[in-house]
Amino acid sequence: MFGYHNNLLRVNLTTGKISHERPNEEWLDLYVGGKGLGLRYLLDEVPPKTDPLSAQNKLILMTGPLQGTTVSTTAKLVLIAKSPLTGTLSDSYIGGACSYALKRAGYDGIIVEGAATAPVYLYVHEDDVQIREAKDLWGQDARDVERTLKHRHGKKGVVLAIGKAGENLIPMACVTSESTRQAGRGGIGAVFGSKKLKAIYLEGTKKTPLADEALFYQRIREIHHESADSPDNEWVRTDGTPILVGLAQDAGLLPVCNFQQGTAASYAQVDTEAIKKLRVGRRACLGCRLGCRGVMQFEDGAVREAPEYETIALCGSNCGIFELRAITEFNELCDGLGIDTMSLGGTLAFAMEMTERGIHDFGIRFGEVEKYLKVPTLVAELRDIGAELSRGVKYLSQKYGGQEFAMHVKGQEFPGYDPRGSWTMSLAYGTADRGADHNRGWPVGKEAFDTLYPPLTFEGKAKLMKELQDASTYKYAMIFCDFWAASPEIQAEVLNLVTGRNDSVADLENLGDRIWNMARIFNLAEGFRRKDDLMPQRIHRDALKEGPPAGVFIPEDAYLEALDEYYQLRGWDSDGVPTLSTLERLKVDRKAIEFFLRVTT
Repeated sequence: MFGYHNNLLRVNLTTGKISHERPNEEWLDLYVGGKGLGLRYLLDEVPPKTDPLSAQNKLILMTGPLQGTTVSTTAKLVLIAKSPLTGTLSDSYIGGACSYALKRAGYDGIIVEGAATAPVYLYVHEDDVQIREAKDLWGQDARDVERTLKHRHGKKGVVLAIGKAGENLIPMACVTSESTRQAGRGGIGAVFGSKKLKAIYLEGTKKTPLADEALFYQRIREIHHESADSPDNEWVRTDGTPILVGLAQDAGLLPVCNFQQGTAASYAQVDTEAIKKLRVGRRACLGCRLGCRGVMQFEDGAVREAPEYETIALCGSNCGIFELRAITEFNELCDGLGIDTMSLGGTLAFAMEMTERGIHDFGIRFGEVEKYLKVPTLVAELRDIGAELSRGVKYLSQKYGGQEFAMHVKGQEFPGYDPRGSWTMSLAYGTADRGADHNRGWPVGKEAFDTLYPPLTFEGKAKLMKELQDASTYKYAMIFCDFWAASPEIQAEVLNLVTGRNDSVADLENLGDRIWNMARIFNLAEGFRRKDDLMPQRIHRDALKEGPPAGVFIPEDAYLEALDEYYQLRGWDSDGVPTLSTLERLKVDRKAIEFFLRVTT
């Protein structure tokens, strides 16, 4: 089948067995790759109620048919496991060159199972696959591990590694590659750590098979010129995600001091213009024509990669921090230690508010920069307040109180958009399969930033949310980057060029819907239902004070009505459970349907 090597690598760290297998052809046809194919294997191989940190959890690295080709923005790799943070599925994406290296090694994916008794790393150079000792790497910064393995095996290889946070099984631990690329959300780094897997080294020279090479190379050059290089993507090249700081401020939905406010007078100290004054270059993932990452040079000569919007918002304004250098240092600490900045920023802001309200004294308040910069290390090493902060907002609120302003859904901390300024974002957070999330559909861009839809109403928004989620899901099955505003028509054409399929836009929409329902099946088996799709009460009770949403909160009854409408459009019952007819209409495979019937009846 074109676009694939038809080769999965399976590594059992308990037994040391390494084997190769062909992907399930029915699943390839139905779920394509990336999120779809990886999730299908997770559903099949991880029994319900499995402890995410046990040897029974699986760690799945999956590519799609586009990886390893010259298609721009397809260098991302998806890492999938049951999440230690939420207990839901977790699919986390990492850029750089990981997927390219895995596909060049001759594999469509890797399934890691079991657990080693001592630290190891996985060496993959085409047919040479080895489980090697990593005692000398254990305890090292993720970036140091990368340097060590590249020195040992060659600079052409690509390394994924965890830091101390993953070793210590912190539920918000991430995986780092190329120093500044992370598979951030859901605690995938802790799954690495639970398996005593410190790193994976990938290298190879095998090419992705194409249906028609001459046609592919001719047409992909035209598509890149027509779409990837178009003005629609210019913001990525000129600003990258920091441009969202000003947009969020103007829309009144910038998270400030644990989502107590939606604007901040000091926002300009950390916005895109502040970064541009220091910017000396850009960086891009392998083969990407957009180059979203800015490189800054501070007055003392230090060169650093600029933090992304989510880090600026959640570790900056949400913590009352408006010093760009401090946020950058915090971000670098998290990268090396292997911590998701979004979850840590949300958790730290919650602890700061708890302290200021006198509910529980964590010893840190909003804006305390010196204490703030110590937190990542304390968390990664489980020392002092870090031991409890490492558990996340849900844990802290259940232990100490403050659940009404614990900004999470299903245990995953909010991203950097206050839904009171973009109501459909509440549906995005509530219904996202891995907990509060903005990458499962980004309505804030259409509502509050581009103002294509009125932001402070749910009218017509359930339909919008479903469409955005389906679109992001089929994009993640192929693993296009979000930043390329490639139309559905272009995505379908690229998929067909590589694979020889004949998929229409309608086929892609059904693909997204099919995978979204399969994700729901996984979470249903873990006990998630309507009760887990709800908002923290701050969203329903506390009005924002400034900006366009001044005086606004989201009425709870309005949210629940929108949730009901969303369920109906999905073909789910009132508790968020898909009907059998929905799954059959979407052609979910029979084995998955049988599993669904077992866990819901």
